Amino acid sequence: MAFRGWPIEAVEFYEGLEADNSKVYWQDHRETYERHVRAPMEALLAELADEFGPATMFRPYRDVRFSADKSPYKTTCAARIGAGYVSFSAEGLSAGSGLYMPDPATLQRFRAAVDDPDSGAELALVVADLRRDGYEIMAHDVLKTAPRGYPTDHPRIELLRHKGIAMMKSWPVGAWLGTRKAKDRVVTTLRAAVPLGQWLDRYVG
Repeated sequence: MAFRGWPIEAVEFYEGLEADNSKVYWQDHRETYERHVRAPMEALLAELADEFGPATMFRPYRDVRFSADKSPYKTTCAARIGAGYVSFSAEGLSAGSGLYMPDPATLQRFRAAVDDPDSGAELALVVADLRRDGYEIMAHDVLKTAPRGYPTDHPRIELLRHKGIAMMKSWPVGAWLGTRKAKDRVVTTLRAAVPLGQWLDRYVG
């Protein structure tokens, strides 16, 4: 199956799920999910695999064991591809890549690399280029002040406050979403992420 985008039925499926996040709705619309949501995502990932690596789709079911929100289903269809990420929902399409939720040891290496004059300056240039091209720079969590052991007037304090680093771009629903232009946007984003991924590979691991 060749990727041809997500049809309007896929958007309507998630609009309905947001309004009625129940097992009854899911079972009544399971065929729509499989045909118009999951199948296009699988086709996209298959076409991207040669360039970006193997992919893993996230389960559509939420883990509600420790959550006050007991809604059983996720309102996004998301996947990890290589170091990248792709997500589709009623809001549109998102793609990105980076170090999003590092463990403590990895976070320590990231901060040390940001602090280093050479590797830190290199990352600052990568981030500046990404922002210039319209990509959002983000992290799972951002401290309000400097992390312990670093001065508040550090030349790269903004990056040090990030608990990890990732880039992302999102696009609202439009006619393009039901065409191969959706793939083009994902590919452009994942290619733009390559310098950030190379920096992370060299200095963080």
